Amino acid sequence: MERVEYHRMAALEDTMWWYRALHAGLIDRLGPAGAAGGLRPGGRLLDAGCGTGGFLARLKSARPDLDLAGLEFDAEAAAIAAAKTGLPVEAGSVNALPYPAESFDAVVSADVLCHGGVDQDAALAEFRRCLRPGGLLLLNLPAYQWMASAHDRHVHNVRRYTAGQACRLLARAGFAPVVCGYWNSLLFPLMLLHRLTAGRDEAGSDVRPFPAWQESLFTAITTAERRLARLGLRLPFGGSVWVEARKS
Repeated sequence: MERVEYHRMAALEDTMWWYRALHAGLIDRLGPAGAAGGLRPGGRLLDAGCGTGGFLARLKSARPDLDLAGLEFDAEAAAIAAAKTGLPVEAGSVNALPYPAESFDAVVSADVLCHGGVDQDAALAEFRRCLRPGGLLLLNLPAYQWMASAHDRHVHNVRRYTAGQACRLLARAGFAPVVCGYWNSLLFPLMLLHRLTAGRDEAGSDVRPFPAWQESLFTAITTAERRLARLGLRLPFGGSVWVEARKS
């Protein structure tokens, strides 16, 4: 990404509604300690493309029983993440992970495969190589190529996905089973309106401070959506795609 975008991420990822919703949703999918089918206590997890460490910090607090590590391409961002979390964070590429085979019980990668510098097939092969048999891969991806805007240019996104495309991509990479869907669905109409109008030409990404009332409102809406998802309600559209897969 552009350097200014890393600085924005570092400043806002602990407080901005979107990051808070993303991180909470990923933690929901990992499950609490001891949950059936969840990540076992002591499990080793890699945040592949961890940016400035916001998710790792949130996960460290929520699941102190896990053995956590991070990888980030940008050396300055990796150093920020390590300082923020007190966890081992390496500077390197998801195209060639600097870890031995079968090193992790889970790999999480949020909005990384979409970047221009990432070879998505090589990255998925590396995720699979570094997962133990039965290990969990959890991805977040931006939805719909036609939603590309100035935000994507500033963060160097070149790919957006449908849920079906993401599932087929992981199946081709040898993962099974694969399940996927959308989130940020309730706010999607507002996102769509912004992206197709003012968002086409903005001078920066969508990562920016929001008024307090808007932060509170959007946080309440995304929290309600997560609660509905726990009850089994999922809408067939949204601003992001989530994918869960296992190394067969």
